[in-house]
Amino acid sequence: MPKFTTWDGLELEYRVWEGDGRTVVLQHGVVADTNANWMSMGVVAALQAAGHRVVSLDARGHGRSEKPHDAARYSWDAMARDVRALYDELGLEDVAQVGYSMGGVISLLVAAADERVAKLAVGGIGSGVIDCGGVDRRVVEPEAILLAMNGDGAGAPRVARMFRVLAGAVRADLAAIRAVVEGLDDRPITGLDDITVPALVLAGSEDPFAAEPERLAAALPEGRSVVVPGDHMLAVMHADFKAALVDFVR
Repeated sequence: MPKFTTWDGLELEYRVWEGDGRTVVLQHGVVADTNANWMSMGVVAALQAAGHRVVSLDARGHGRSEKPHDAARYSWDAMARDVRALYDELGLEDVAQVGYSMGGVISLLVAAADERVAKLAVGGIGSGVIDCGGVDRRVVEPEAILLAMNGDGAGAPRVARMFRVLAGAVRADLAAIRAVVEGLDDRPITGLDDITVPALVLAGSEDPFAAEPERLAAALPEGRSVVVPGDHMLAVMHADFKAALVDFVR
């Protein structure tokens, strides 16, 4: 799998599945990676079957990308710049940018700043973008996720332990994940008016992180929302999620 050197010298890994349709760029959620968020859930296969060229980036600190343990190497802006640097690396134009959870916030920032984004789809986020400026901290505070990444995580709240289980499944670098959480602890989204492309908000019906997706969709000039069965971890696996995404980016 290829790697490239991003804007501040980190080596990041990505994957490309060739196709004749529009290029779809995928950005995964916190702790996850390309395999956990997109391949194993059948999203890549669904997009391939529809003829699209699919590109997926392992974010800094995740997957097979470089994983510094310094929180100063992580910020929302840095991760959005990484996605745009990948556009440059591959010479991408007319992109459908897709993100889930952390990757959804990153994708919003990319779409606001980069004219190469022709369509935007985000999942696993909702009104927290409006009320909290990004990931919904009303569901879990960053400190709880940090606690879950220490020791065996037993003292953390249940919703935070969910991310620790995922970290174990993907063999995440826990020190890097702690640095990510510390570095991303701010309010990256201050407005959505700059995102003028067609946008889709996908939300699991049982996902607390994606509460009130219609409010997020309404705040996007050309946004609409679709609710599918599932919680934060499983909604992306549901056939309705993949069908809505494929229909949107077509």
